[in-house]
Amino acid sequence: MIAREAQLAQRNAQNTVGIRTQVPHEQLPIVIPQFIDEVMAWLGTQGVEPDGAPFIRYYVIDMDAELDIEVGWPVATALEGNGHIQAGVLPAGCYAALVYRGVENGIKGNGALIKWAEGNGVKWDRWDDEKGDAFRARVEFFLTDPDEEPDPSKWETEVAILVLDGD
Repeated sequence: MIAREAQLAQRNAQNTVGIRTQVPHEQLPIVIPQFIDEVMAWLGTQGVEPDGAPFIRYYVIDMDAELDIEVGWPVATALEGNGHIQAGVLPAGCYAALVYRGVENGIKGNGALIKWAEGNGVKWDRWDDEKGDAFRARVEFFLTDPDEEPDPSKWETEVAILVLDGD
């Protein structure tokens, strides 16, 4: 399940464009590919290529209710969105990250990173929100192109969470 073990690494700020929404966890398999394609089509109308793998960013997580998420693409330079598609930035800082294999292992992959962080004294840049667990930057990057690898059990995803300053 784990394709690359957890590690800490500094990352630069990354410009993004995406669609932000609130959905129940069960809707992710529908929303993610729809929004990835929609944002990619919009980038095409702008004459812009993505600068990395598509992502889902988790702003607030409540697995029993709704997730506040953004689905989109990293871009090399800041763009202006169109209202529905919004420009954003993944903040610079130290991230803990690992890569897991198989879309069915998303919860296990995230759990493995969280368990690793607890065992290594790593604290997240997060806070309690009335709607759930809020994060300054918690992202999953979809590293495998489904057009190149049709088997979802072989898809690789990187989960990366911003570490609290000072860790």
